[in-house]
Amino acid sequence: MAKGQLIIFHTGGTIVSQIEEIEGADLGEPDCKLVKPFNIVPQSNGNATLEPWMGELTSQVEFNVHSDKILTICDPLGKIQDTYESLTK
Repeated sequence: MAKGQLIIFHTGGTIVSQIEEIEGADLGEPDCKLVKPFNIVPQSNGNATLEPWMGELTSQVEFNVHSDKILTICDPLGKIQDTYESLTK
């Protein structure tokens, strides 16, 4: 199973997802594929839950995005990674 990455968009959204480069994408076309993305929803007790990204709009689990919309990509904390892995088995 591919490891989830923490992805922060320049608009402020934060998700955890597997991410793949789209080979041969033309200029102006999406060049990244998000696979099984989940929103990270902070809770008042300091924890966070994960909810399917755009789950209220679609049942799709793969999304093509432009890499210029991503501010940074990093490894999530173990707790987030463990939860993500259990949800995507």
